Amino acid sequence: MRLIVFDMDGTLVDSGVHIENTTRAAFAEHGLPLPTSEAARGIIGLSLESALARLSGLTGPAVDRLATTYRRLYHQSIARLDAEPLYEGMTGVLDALKGEPATLMGIATGKGMRGVERILKLHGLESHFVSKQTPDANPSKPDPGMLFSAMSETGVGPAQTIMIGDTSFDMEMARAAGCFGLGVKWGYHSAEVLRATGAHVVVDAVSELIPAINALVTADA
Repeated sequence: MRLIVFDMDGTLVDSGVHIENTTRAAFAEHGLPLPTSEAARGIIGLSLESALARLSGLTGPAVDRLATTYRRLYHQSIARLDAEPLYEGMTGVLDALKGEPATLMGIATGKGMRGVERILKLHGLESHFVSKQTPDANPSKPDPGMLFSAMSETGVGPAQTIMIGDTSFDMEMARAAGCFGLGVKWGYHSAEVLRATGAHVVVDAVSELIPAINALVTADA
């Protein structure tokens, strides 16, 4: 068996604009200097509190209050169906991998489980992933805890596990867990950053995912 673990924001779904706008709105409500677009997108992938702490410089209860505001604003606006679209071609990739008997798929994301379940339902992907790891029950990326949990749940070892993501946090997590890191260029960190933080390969387009996956770990490994 092999285990293919996907990040969500910036890898499966194109949610950057929505996250950026919500972050800036939360900062404005708290009278904080608004982060630049680059800064707001650069922390996508971390757990919410970790991301906001890094972005704002706040600590303790102040970060918790900012996170509470973010969540309220996020859920007020997320009803729009176009807020978190799948990247073009991603459905076909996921369907193809699901059809392989020797392949299991998982999620490892900075989103909470509530958000993960909502997005999977929105796009009809509830049955695709056998493991869903979030900061609700694991440390934030780049700690390897999410991958350790996914491997423990599925019984697949690191030599047959690939972490697919768009940020340095994903590649650092994969490296720390002893797994393969597959970086994607359509997200929020550059290819240079992905390679520098441990990516074994970086792909330019969704259509390149399955060949890159097969080159790292074959389905009958």
